[in-house]
Amino acid sequence: MSLSFPPDASRAFRAVAERVYRGDDSTAVLDEIVALVAFTVPGADHVSLASLQSDESLLTRAANDDVARLMDRLETEAGEGPCLDSIEEDSVQRDPDIATHSTWPRLARLVLDRTPVRGMLGYQLLTEGRSRSALNLFSDEVGVFTEGVADQAALLAGFASVALTAVERRDTADALRDRLHEERELGRAVGLVMAAHRVSEHEALRRLAAASHQASGRLEDA
Repeated sequence: MSLSFPPDASRAFRAVAERVYRGDDSTAVLDEIVALVAFTVPGADHVSLASLQSDESLLTRAANDDVARLMDRLETEAGEGPCLDSIEEDSVQRDPDIATHSTWPRLARLVLDRTPVRGMLGYQLLTEGRSRSALNLFSDEVGVFTEGVADQAALLAGFASVALTAVERRDTADALRDRLHEERELGRAVGLVMAAHRVSEHEALRRLAAASHQASGRLEDA
């Protein structure tokens, strides 16, 4: 069944598409998406896209800085965290204040000792292959990752799922452009919001409409 997407969401995805089209190949597209998440989502100081390997370690596929890469390594070391849980539990993971109380205490101790990170978000990326991957956002500010901010990031996580599928298929940049359909990406974003809040499709669309209104201006400026 076709979904009726809010105008702001449609504009937001057109802005994302125009940005990622600049990539010369599919891997460059992942780099563009990670950079765009960091630019667009409030508090997303460090962003990575990582895949879970057969030895249960995380492989960083794209990152906007060294702290994001270190966070993937620390999560592997701790054996717990938002990336792993979002992949294993088919869900969205959010911890806005790891200094006060964290869902992942072993990871929190490592992070507080070795990084400036104080808040974390993880989104499972649904691909057409067997990859187990996630988009991960880390904030240096306590409490910035509210539910509303998480919904904004879900828009881009839906887009990242399609882009990652293209990378795994070894698509060219031209082929990726052919695959990027607004309904597909937004449909995945709706699914992420439904999973994060355990809400109906109608309520997920309402939340995405609000998130898109907040994000569309920054996306167009990117």
